[in-house]
Amino acid sequence: MVRKRYTPAQKAAIVLEVLKEEETLPQIASRHGVHPNLLRKWKAQALEGLADLFTDDDKDRRALESEHQRQLEELYAEIGRLSTQLAWLKKNLASNLERLSAWPWSTARPLN
Repeated sequence: MVRKRYTPAQKAAIVLEVLKEEETLPQIASRHGVHPNLLRKWKAQALEGLADLFTDDDKDRRALESEHQRQLEELYAEIGRLSTQLAWLKKNLASNLERLSAWPWSTARPLN
């Protein structure tokens, strides 16, 4: 036997019928070919998630975006500092090696 699958939209329409209480649960279940226990489960899920429809997710999303933007700015600033330090170290290392190689007793060789 092939199990029938319902889309979220179909489930919502059926649960809406259950919530209207114009027919009994077994009547609705019979008409749609669904077990009454499954309808009870869908109804419970719908009622449980109903409050989430009215939360201010937009405020939470904006707070997350703001935090993400702040972290990005910190990381780009750190990249800038590290790039500057690396350039300074390379420059000073090269000039120090050149000075050392100029000394007659030095074994250091220029970076060419």
